[in-house]
Amino acid sequence: MGIEAFRKLSYGLYVVSSLKDGEINGQIANALFQVTSNPPTVAVSICKDNLTHSYIQASRKFSISILSQNTPMTFIGLFGFHSGKTINKFEGVNYKSGRTGVPVVLQHAIAYIEAEVAGELDCGTHTIFAGRVVEGHILNDEPPLTYDYYRDIKKGKSPKNAPTYTKEEPKPRAEKAPKYVCSICGYIYDPEKGDPDANIKPGTPFADLPEDWVCPICGADKTKFDLEG
Repeated sequence: MGIEAFRKLSYGLYVVSSLKDGEINGQIANALFQVTSNPPTVAVSICKDNLTHSYIQASRKFSISILSQNTPMTFIGLFGFHSGKTINKFEGVNYKSGRTGVPVVLQHAIAYIEAEVAGELDCGTHTIFAGRVVEGHILNDEPPLTYDYYRDIKKGKSPKNAPTYTKEEPKPRAEKAPKYVCSICGYIYDPEKGDPDANIKPGTPFADLPEDWVCPICGADKTKFDLEG
């Protein structure tokens, strides 16, 4: 089945947050869209295995933080490749309690929306939550982070619970300097590009990375990387 056609669909990258019994959590989502303008309604697809899913089902409300194109990979990794079951994702993150009481991530956001669940659709591994918008504000005029930019420019990958996740076969290595792939999240370290967010200059071979360097997406150390190909 030619699901590669899905990659031609347009997506953004967002932090979707909710709460349950006073506990808060959030995650990266990319399958989100506007359904209607009157009444204003949005829909988001959330994996049933994710903690945020159970929080939305319990509270019947969620927030959407629209991320800036300049969002660091470490921030995306925090909300996209770590579980709220084991860490507090909001520690040290700039956020506020919104009108509905849900956490609203402000850090690296260009706008946010709060919604109350008006309906849901069971899609097997995921649930699509339709939310009636009750609040929304633009924070700045920076360009939004699209999924295409995240993959092609930032070289990011989808976590296995993302609606867009597909297992990719490794591509033949044509570059002289070998690339290394994170076995945890699939991030590819390309020596030609380096890791600007960690002050690693382009042209730095993987072997020359500092011993304390970690994957910019999931935080895995160098021992979790394999030679690509």
